[in-house]
Amino acid sequence: MRFVLQRINKSVFRDPAALMDNVQRVTVHLRERNSTGLHSLTLVPTVDGDHFRVDDSGEYWRMFRFIEGATSFDTVPSPAHAREAARQFGRFQAMLADLPGPRLRETIPHFHDTPFRYATFHEAREHDLHHRSKHCMPEIDWALAREDCAALLSRLHEAGEIPERITHNDTKINNVLFDVESGKAICVIDLDTVMPGLAPHDFGDLVRTATSPAAEDETELQKIEMRMDYFEALVDGYLGATAGYLTEAEVESLALAGKIITIETGLRFLTDYLSGDSYFRVDSPEQNLQRCRAQFALADSIDKQLAEMQRVTSDAYHRLQ
Repeated sequence: MRFVLQRINKSVFRDPAALMDNVQRVTVHLRERNSTGLHSLTLVPTVDGDHFRVDDSGEYWRMFRFIEGATSFDTVPSPAHAREAARQFGRFQAMLADLPGPRLRETIPHFHDTPFRYATFHEAREHDLHHRSKHCMPEIDWALAREDCAALLSRLHEAGEIPERITHNDTKINNVLFDVESGKAICVIDLDTVMPGLAPHDFGDLVRTATSPAAEDETELQKIEMRMDYFEALVDGYLGATAGYLTEAEVESLALAGKIITIETGLRFLTDYLSGDSYFRVDSPEQNLQRCRAQFALADSIDKQLAEMQRVTSDAYHRLQ
């Protein structure tokens, strides 16, 4: 038997013990709820029976059983892979709906809190400590023009129209393992950001990361587009696993969530550029700004197709009822 040993990044996750309590509760519950034969992550206890170990230098370590016969992808090879990934993330959400016990801890506070992200952006823009705002005025204006739209999911949640769920919060395809032989998605991994959130945010990040053929820092913006066939596959897979679990208000917001999460991600890159690249790792001084431009271009592509995306989502949902 093989294992995966990991050190927890304390600079990103400030309370590793709380994070590991989340992971322990989630993995145990998924194994208990899983009657389909699919895989779930399994923590290996320490010799003392704990689910993590702190070494003499204060570093936190954990170990999982290695899942044999599986592979992952950094980019989405086909709509079929997008469908499989979306179905697996949907099953993940649905299976955690009845997790017992207290509310999970927020491992990164305000992670998908778009109004908070805008407040941080305004602070960076106003202080402009690195004198970079003059290099990105079109991007600043673009972000300011969409601030009200980007806060819609947060407003719906505050109004009680969209409920809090347990969500993954990092729904990239490389956080799903695929069976090598069958090509089916078999396991959701990287559970560090599993915490309270909104289901549309998870779907929106799938749209952001799975529908465009371009890299996150693509410089040729004309290559960036939201591909409708990939979106249709995401809807088919995700709603196939969640149609009986999500509220109608959540389903109605799925297409818009793709736009909102893309705006939010671009805004985070822009904020980090203004702040001197203090969060995201960069290979050049302009990389965060280019990432921002790529995300904003994708949001524009989504916006142009939003009505059709909403029709696809509505048709799929009513077909599954």
